[in-house]
Amino acid sequence: MRSVAAQLLHRPPGLAPGEIVRRLAAMQAQDVPAAYLAFRARSATLTPADIDTAWHSREIVRTWGPRGTLHFVHADDLPWIHALTRRDTNILRRLAEEGVTGDDLLPLIEGALAGQGPLTKGDLEERLMGRARGQGVVHLVALAAYHGRAVLGPPRAGKPTYVHAADWLGAPIVPEPDRERALKELAIRYRGAHHPAGPEDLAAWSGLPLGAARTAWSLSPAPPPPAADKPVVRLLPAFDEHLMGWRSRDPILPAPEHARQVFPGGGILRPVVLVDGVIRGVWGRKGAQVSVRPFEELPDGLLDAEIADVRRFLAGRDGARS
Repeated sequence: MRSVAAQLLHRPPGLAPGEIVRRLAAMQAQDVPAAYLAFRARSATLTPADIDTAWHSREIVRTWGPRGTLHFVHADDLPWIHALTRRDTNILRRLAEEGVTGDDLLPLIEGALAGQGPLTKGDLEERLMGRARGQGVVHLVALAAYHGRAVLGPPRAGKPTYVHAADWLGAPIVPEPDRERALKELAIRYRGAHHPAGPEDLAAWSGLPLGAARTAWSLSPAPPPPAADKPVVRLLPAFDEHLMGWRSRDPILPAPEHARQVFPGGGILRPVVLVDGVIRGVWGRKGAQVSVRPFEELPDGLLDAEIADVRRFLAGRDGARS
């Protein structure tokens, strides 16, 4: 059984957003509201404002990370994460597909971003003056991110923003030059947050080739066993690290008919009900209203505290927007 304690789902007291991200190595953040709810699942006291503060203060940074997917990363960890996860093969192909070509693409996007603070895609389209539109703009930013020149800023009116790394962080991101050191750090962080696991799981989570994952594994000492799991009930958001962090989800989702309800296809991953480490249903929300679809009948009142806490957290989000 996967350890909910290693994943911080037992909600140890006193963890700030930055420490949660650091302890998980990175936190998937392609969907920002879901990522915020992942913090909630690991803390009984954090509010959306606390996460906003960590983001606006640059303690946590949203950028392309493991598997080339958007993650929150602790700012101190950017050099070694960047060294191991950056890649531009798909970026250049996607730019060509969007009709964005030329030998000046990096200086083009750098010039559009530099000194401007966070910009939306629409802002960048105007500044690029027709050189890129739509997803072509996003892929240009990804190219800049590959070179350590761009990250994502906090949303503006619900829309993603993009910002030059030097403007946001004080300097471009420079990848850790010692690959062995970066691999060791990756494995130490991953192994601390994922128990049990093996190099195959690390490869699946990080996007590294299996050979590199095995090297990383060999460089890192085995962490002490996590605290013994106690009964835990959690409403986990879509794309939570407890679902994304291993090669196989069978240990927490063994029934194929249930797997189809969680992963219906088309890249959709539904929020799940986790009971003592096993997925027992899916859930959703509309505003502050939470609806649960268990796979089988659950004890009366089992989810009451979790539903109330989701409402508490969402009320904080709504209050921050008012």
